[in-house]
Amino acid sequence: MEMSPDERSFEALGVTRQFINAMDDMGYGPPTDIQWQALPRMRSGQDLIGVAQTGTGKTAAFVLPMLMRLKFAQGDAPRAVILEPTKELVIQTSRHVQMLAKYTDLRCAALYGGSGTHQQREDLRSGQDIIVATPGRLMDFYLKGDLILKKLQVLVLDEADRMMDMGFMHQLRSILEVIPVKRQNLLFSATFNERVEELSHEFLEFPTKVEVTPSATPAETIDQYLVELPNFKSKLAYLEGLLAKEEFDRVIVFCRTKDRADRVHRFLDRKVEGGVKVIHSNKGQNTRINAFKDFQDGTLRVLVATDVSARGIDVANVSHVVNFDIPRMREDYTHRIGRTGRALNQGEAISLMDPSEVYFVNQIEELIGGRIERIPLPDDFQEEEFLPGEKKELARELDRQKQKLNPDYKGAFHERKKKSKKKLRKRR
Repeated sequence: MEMSPDERSFEALGVTRQFINAMDDMGYGPPTDIQWQALPRMRSGQDLIGVAQTGTGKTAAFVLPMLMRLKFAQGDAPRAVILEPTKELVIQTSRHVQMLAKYTDLRCAALYGGSGTHQQREDLRSGQDIIVATPGRLMDFYLKGDLILKKLQVLVLDEADRMMDMGFMHQLRSILEVIPVKRQNLLFSATFNERVEELSHEFLEFPTKVEVTPSATPAETIDQYLVELPNFKSKLAYLEGLLAKEEFDRVIVFCRTKDRADRVHRFLDRKVEGGVKVIHSNKGQNTRINAFKDFQDGTLRVLVATDVSARGIDVANVSHVVNFDIPRMREDYTHRIGRTGRALNQGEAISLMDPSEVYFVNQIEELIGGRIERIPLPDDFQEEEFLPGEKKELARELDRQKQKLNPDYKGAFHERKKKSKKKLRKRR
């Protein structure tokens, strides 16, 4: 259907009134590109590959036709399963399903690890139409006889690229062995790399592919900037300056490791107004859920996170994403910055780069097909001193990168050792 984005409507896609009412309550606008292209194909029963970056409305793109197919509550066994890579995404997606199904009697349960099984088992026993689950927890309940999958009509694999990164292939194959052969399969991913393509061959039959943007291209609504800084403490000082600005009203700060996330959180908690919390895998499930809820509600201004723990964050008005550390996996860059600029809102992503991270920025720029704009430091900015041992660690990281590019490179430390040995022999 050839229409301009402003002329599009969910009514034109055949979406029924109870779901349009729910979307009105949620503040939906016109259909996004992925929704406009994917809904008609899914409603016809086709297997589908949807490639769309985060923040483009792909959750509703597969949830709406699923709800319209199921129509009303029926029986005790689920007729649709949505697989997600993390518990945060399970919680987020199940909440989205429940909001879109508000004016129906369709039932949805969330199954994930990191918490007790009693309540989730009770949810299954009460009867469900849709299950949103991590692969491991789904199989746990199936193998214990708590989950019947023989009525399954629709299977969705969401965030397929992250599934592959996290090593879920074996579990996914186990699931494919125990579900009905005759079903509709939907695979959604922000990127379509070789591993996702391999998965699609096992998972789908003669699929239609909908790719609304080139794979791994950041959303056009996100302005991207890069700042060069010498060390950890200088990054902290620069971040403090950013958060002193009023326009930084809902911010996610990404860190490479749990330890660095905790250190950034401790610093910001003392310096920044509006509330700061941290989420990563060492934090308890309730702590993470509460932090995410506060951030979603707008009562929390800054959320510090690692990559995996933040994949469930779907908040429409994130003003800024700050990459305190450059991600080591270049695909993670698009996932991170996709937390802002969602639902066609304007967003801004600022990456802080030290000398050991130039290699990873080059990899990212190769992936996204363009150079990230560098912005100069303010004239009054004072660079901070290095932490003990930080210079050596930066030098070691640079050596590791040079060895990746040239396997014969022995490293600066190796050269210094050779010189020291020569001096010692001369003295003897």
